Amino acid sequence: MRRLVYYVATTLDGFIAGPDGGDPSGAEFFPVTPDLVQFIVENHPETLPAPAREALSIDGPPLTFDTVVEGRHSYEIGLDAGLTNAYPHLRHIVFSRTLTESPDPDVEIVSADPAEFVSTLKGETGEDVWLVGGGKVASALLPEIDRLILKVNPSVIGSGVPLFDGPFTPHLFRPAGEVLLEGGVRVVTYDRRE
Repeated sequence: MRRLVYYVATTLDGFIAGPDGGDPSGAEFFPVTPDLVQFIVENHPETLPAPAREALSIDGPPLTFDTVVEGRHSYEIGLDAGLTNAYPHLRHIVFSRTLTESPDPDVEIVSADPAEFVSTLKGETGEDVWLVGGGKVASALLPEIDRLILKVNPSVIGSGVPLFDGPFTPHLFRPAGEVLLEGGVRVVTYDRRE
C-alpha cells in the first residue's frame, strides 16, 4: 500500500514558513546549502520544482513519490512565482474549497474531504504520495500520514505557519532514521506507530 509522507522543512520551533506564509526557501532561517541540495537530489529529486530540476539536469523517473498533494496556500506560492504546475513530473493534487477551476490542466483541484480522498489514493497502485504542505491541510491529513521526513533547520523564528495547524489530536510516531548534514540541517524520519 502507498504511504502518505509529509516531507517538509521546519524550524526547531515547528514552523514551515514565516508569518507571511510565503515561500521560505532560501530565507535566512531556511538556507539552501549545497549539502542540502545534494541530499535532495540523491534521495528525493522529484520534490524539486521543475525549474530546479531543469537547472540541475534532473530528468529521470521518481525515486520515492509519483504524486504530490498540497493545500491552496502552498499551491499559491508556486502561482506567485509564475508556475501553474511546479511539479509537472508528478500527479499534482491541490485541496481547496475556494478554487473552482485549475489554472493548469495537469493540476487537479479537489474540494472533497482531504483525509477521505487520500485514504482512497493510498489504495491505488503507485509510489508513495508526498504531502508538501501547508499546516492546515497537514492537520486535516494527520490521520492518514504514515511517515514524516522533517528537514529540521537550526533556527527559531517564534511564529509563522506551524507544521500542523489544527486542533489537539495526538498521534504517535517512532524514529526511523536521521541524517545530519554539514550545513546544520538534520533530516529526521518518523514512521507512524502501529
